[in-house]
Amino acid sequence: MSKPLLIVAGALMLGLSCVGCSSVPYAQRMSERQAAYAAAAGAPVRSFRFFSLYSWEPLSDTELAVYTQPNKAWLLDLGGCQELCFVNSIGLTSNLDQVMVGFDKVLTGRHNFPCTITQIRPIDVKSLKLAQQQQRQIESAARNAGKPAAAQ
Repeated sequence: MSKPLLIVAGALMLGLSCVGCSSVPYAQRMSERQAAYAAAAGAPVRSFRFFSLYSWEPLSDTELAVYTQPNKAWLLDLGGCQELCFVNSIGLTSNLDQVMVGFDKVLTGRHNFPCTITQIRPIDVKSLKLAQQQQRQIESAARNAGKPAAAQ
């Protein structure tokens, strides 16, 4: 077997082994994240105060969670954003330290158009974290004291 072919085969095997690392498919995890954020989001508001971006999480090409402080977050609905889930950084426009619906935008890079914010909802971060902890809990049961599983 030639060396380039061996490298390609090794990369393919590594990729296939990484696919099996998670027991939950990516689309299902993203859907659960979107549902958790939607459940923790409050009624729409016209604007929010913005001094700096603490953190952000893309939920889809039309939804983005932005954290302005560790315990202060906003769910932004966007008018469609190209490759939002794949960008390394974002920016937010603001006027007089306010981000407003219909006026301000999410910036995703040089080659992409700015994404208009169509709706802003405050996120109850405490309830979101509680929901995330509940998703992480597993059910456990004691093993039988009988024969080992391999011997059965």
